[in-house]
Parts: sequence; structure tokens; C-alpha cells
Amino acid sequence: MRRLFLLNVFSIAILLGVREGGAAEPADSPNVVYIMADELGYYETGFMGSATIETPHLDRMAREGMVFTNIFAGSSVCAPTRCCFLTGKHSGHTSVRSNGGGTPLRADEPTIASMLKPLGYATGGFGKWGCGGRDSTGVPEAHGFDVFFGYYDQVHAHSYYPPYLIRNSEEVPLPGNRGLSEGETYSHYEIHNAAVRFIKEHADQPFLAYLPYTPPHGLFDIPDDDPAWQTYKDRDWPEPARRYAAMVSMVDRQVGEILQLLRDLDLEDNTLVIFSGDNGGNDYFRSSDHPRGFHNANKHPKTGVEYRGTKGTLYEGGLRIPFVARWPGRIPPGTTSDHLGYFPDILPTVAELTGAKAPDDIDGISLLPTLFGEDIVGHPQKQHDYLYWEIGRWTAIRQGMWRAVRPRPEAPWELYDLEQDPGESVDLASQNPQQLATLTRLAESAHTPVREGTFQTTKRHERDRRAKFGKHDDPPEQRNGRRKRSQVNQMPKEGLLSSGGWKLVRVSSENTANEKLAANAIDGDPGTWWHTKFNGGTDEFPHELVIDLGKERTIRGLVYLARQDPGWNGTVREIEFAVSEDAKSFDSGMTRATLKRTKTPQRIACDPQSGRFILVRALSELNDNHFASAAEIGILGE
Repeated sequence: MRRLFLLNVFSIAILLGVREGGAAEPADSPNVVYIMADELGYYETGFMGSATIETPHLDRMAREGMVFTNIFAGSSVCAPTRCCFLTGKHSGHTSVRSNGGGTPLRADEPTIASMLKPLGYATGGFGKWGCGGRDSTGVPEAHGFDVFFGYYDQVHAHSYYPPYLIRNSEEVPLPGNRGLSEGETYSHYEIHNAAVRFIKEHADQPFLAYLPYTPPHGLFDIPDDDPAWQTYKDRDWPEPARRYAAMVSMVDRQVGEILQLLRDLDLEDNTLVIFSGDNGGNDYFRSSDHPRGFHNANKHPKTGVEYRGTKGTLYEGGLRIPFVARWPGRIPPGTTSDHLGYFPDILPTVAELTGAKAPDDIDGISLLPTLFGEDIVGHPQKQHDYLYWEIGRWTAIRQGMWRAVRPRPEAPWELYDLEQDPGESVDLASQNPQQLATLTRLAESAHTPVREGTFQTTKRHERDRRAKFGKHDDPPEQRNGRRKRSQVNQMPKEGLLSSGGWKLVRVSSENTANEKLAANAIDGDPGTWWHTKFNGGTDEFPHELVIDLGKERTIRGLVYLARQDPGWNGTVREIEFAVSEDAKSFDSGMTRATLKRTKTPQRIACDPQSGRFILVRALSELNDNHFASAAEIGILGE
């Protein structure tokens, strides 16, 4: 055992002390900078072929480094994927498997940062944490980070103009900010500037700079005077698509600033820099001309080959991320690797690179032989037997080019041959039962019951969530999804049918995890609301409800009331409805309307029609997400 340890130390010393061409140098402890862009799609950078978004600094980084085409996210949503990254475990073993916003790591869990502390590393994080709200066992300063500045809670991170950010669990005010999109201090500038200061302040010692930057996720806000907005502001695109592209280009510029800073500090020859997304992209800003989103996050810009699914699903499209690594003199420039790996591999890679002791229970394997060459590192690149993911009700496993997916526990497993079918369009489960059985046995063995961390108190955590809306100083709202009657708008009484006795015949999607059920839309209480699925994946538009009125009625219209909390997720933009005597057939024609961004009731009139059943169909959302929500849906008539 001692001989193996000495060989490992010797190989790392060779790696750090020999540049290309054989010139010997002092074996200083290397720095690590990891930049993670929130929700950036697989094909949304120039080096991956984007036809709409300009990323010149990342493109240069790719030319000077190695692009990985098959490194996957740890999960398909924000918090669980970060937990996989930080702990080196796959999502069948992690403590953070839900995406509620503040689910904490356990107190005893080591991370990539705590692993490096015994070696004298300065450790800083800047951006969105997502693995434990304030006053929980999961706060970053309890898991090896000397400093973390940004957002601890994911809801807080949806706004770029919150009243404050968090530094080591304490609030740092942002002058002039009122939450959501209103304010004077753009939070991401503050986060990036703090990351730059951290690198400058620790230039004389080894450091880990973990930069889980929030853009382009959340509200698509960027200051109008940002140079990136000037690039896109006059393009003939929907404004949200222009804002999104500008946010990606802004992050690209900041990546360039980090790389230039390392040059200026004479650190680039001793620093591994990695850039990636955090989970699969979304089909943002979809239309008939752009069915996979305006920027084609999961559609190859030249071949047209599509990866199925989006963020929140466990098809390939929910997990594919752009990934590029750079280290002048160490990583061969202009190279591409199709090595199959994922986020759990980062921790053991850094461990082998630095000589740190990785935890014994990790699932990742080091990428160092691929990054630097097997001859230099002294051993071949190990391969995963399989890659495993779970989130919500989803499960997926990949072994080589075979991939099995189960969207929910009661659904049958699906099986795909990615070599022949990268878009996962042809289910081969029935033709290959033995292959499927092999994968499902592995998936069953990969899962262990989740053990989450705990909160001492949630008061400050809930305050941070309210800060997204600028309501941090307001008293906490009532629990169980209900708001106080005085805080909500009421449905009109004139002409509105009583909802007593109504039943739901069909529901296309609802989020059961937090009881945002479709029944809330017809319960007569505006303080509750229906929301389509968002825990463990999302469902596609249209979102439908079929309501049984109990008996035939004369229908004269519909009333839509948006959710009555400060949020807008799921607020319907385009809606249509129809009346019928048959719950399975609506042939009388649809009444369609475009709704406004308002919390007050909105009436939609139709020609008088008789029927017992109402089909309500949400076609699009104000924020161009996949969701739909409603506090109340009322029917006008007699």
C-alpha cells in the first residue's frame, strides 16, 4: 500500500514539474478554477456550434484546451447537480436529490473544498450554492469554503436585483434593489467582482475558485448598458431571446476576464480552468419556427440531430452540458475527447491532481489521464461501468451506448441504443429484454434511500426566499400553499357559476410534491393554486384540465385568476377553452385569448354555448417556461 502511495505522489510530481517539451519546473500546488453557467444548453456556445450566441472567449478557451463532448451533468436540475459536483457521488447516493431550493447537505459530508483544506488551499465560492439554506447543516462555510458569496437559496437566485446577497451566512445589502427585475445594483456584477478579488488576494497560495454563476438562468435581466446587450438589442428576435443571448455573452466576457487575470498574475501555467453548464438546457422561446427553442439548446445547428428532453428530464437533453478544460502546457490545445463521464468525476480529478485524499465512498473516477495523457499521469484512463441518475420520479442509467430511462415508478422502462438512435426515439425494450434486465438491476443497486441534512431554524432561509420579490421584511406567509385572504384578489361574483360540486375529469399535469394540485384551481379559494409538474421534470404544452360542471349549463365565458403569491411561474399567456356534452370530445370550436400580466381576474367571453364539460387548455406561459398555473378558473354562465 505504501509503494502505491509513493508511486502516485511521484507521478503527480512529474505531472506538475514537466511542461511540454520536457522543461523542468518547480512542482507548485496547482490552482483550480471551475466556472459553471446555470442552465446553459449543450449547443449554446460558439465552440459547440451555436448559430445565434457569440462566445469568443470560450471559443478561444476551446482552441487552447480540450473540449469534452460526453461529460454529463450530475442531475437535470440545479441543486442535485451541484451536490453531485461537490461530493463526487452520483444522485443515487447524494443527500440533495430534490430541487426545493434549500435542501441541505448533511453535516458530516466532505466536499471538494473540505478535501483541499488540509493541503493549505484557499477555497472560495461565488454564485448560487443550492445545497443548504442559512442555518442548515449544508451552508458552504461548514463544508470547506473559506468564503461563499452569492445566493444560498435557489428561489433567492431567480432575481438579479435582490435587496441583498449572502456572504458566509450574513447579508450584504445591494443598494437600491427592490427584488425581481427592479433595482440599481446588478447582483451578478457583484458576484463576479468578488471572484476576481478572491483570485487576486490568494495569488500567493494555492486556491480553489468555484464559480457557479447564475446567468443565464432566472429572470432574463441584464443592464441595458452592458456591452453584451449592445450586441443583441437590435436583432429581430423576441426580447427574452435577445436578453438570454446577451447574458451568455456576458458570462463569456467574464470568463475572458478570469483567464486574462491569471495571465496578469503569472498563474495561468499553474492553473486548471474548467467551464461547463450545470444541467441540460431548456427549449426556451419556442415557436412554430423554433420548436426546440430559439437557440436550439439540444439541436445540432448543422446536422439537425436532436437530443430528447430538456432540463428536469433524464433523457439525454436534460443532462448534456458544454464542457471545456484549459491548462497551457499541460492540456494539449485544440483537442476533443469523447470520454464518457459526469460531475462526480470532478472531485477525484482534483484529488489526483493535487495529491488530496478523496473520500472513500465517491462514485467518480479521475479524468486526469484524459486531460494530460496516460503516459504523463502513469496509468490508463479508467472507465465507468455505468452512469446513474435519479431525480423526483425519474430514473436513468447508461452503460456504454445503451441507455435505460423510466419517467416514473409506475411506467415501464425504456431502452435506447444511442449509437443508432442518439435522439432516443425508438424504444428497444421489448426487443432486448436481457440488456434491459442488466441495466435495471444495476439501477436498483445504485439507489440508496436519501438522507438529507437538517435546519436549526428556517427563519432566515424563508427570508432569503422572500428576498427574490423584495418582500424579505414581510411576515412569513401561511404554510400549505395558502395565502391569507386579505392578500389575494377575489373572483368576481356577477355571472360566475358556483364551483360547488364540480369535478376534474382529466388533468394533463400537476405538481404533487408540494400539493399544487389541479383541484386548487376550482376550489373557490384564490389563496391556493394549481401548478403543472416541476419537481422531477416538466411536462410539455399544452396543459389541459377537463372540468365536469355536474349538469348542462349555458356557458358565456371563462375567468382566469393568476397565482396570488409574488411569483409569476406558470402564469398563462395564451389560453383556450371549449364546451361539450362529452368529456372526451370537444368539437364545437375553441375560444382563444391572450392574457395580461396581472394578478386580477381576467374575463374571456364566448358565444353562448350549452354543455356540461369544459376543456381549459394553457398554450404558453408569460416567462416562456413549460409551466402553467392558476389560482382559480371560473366559468361565466347560468
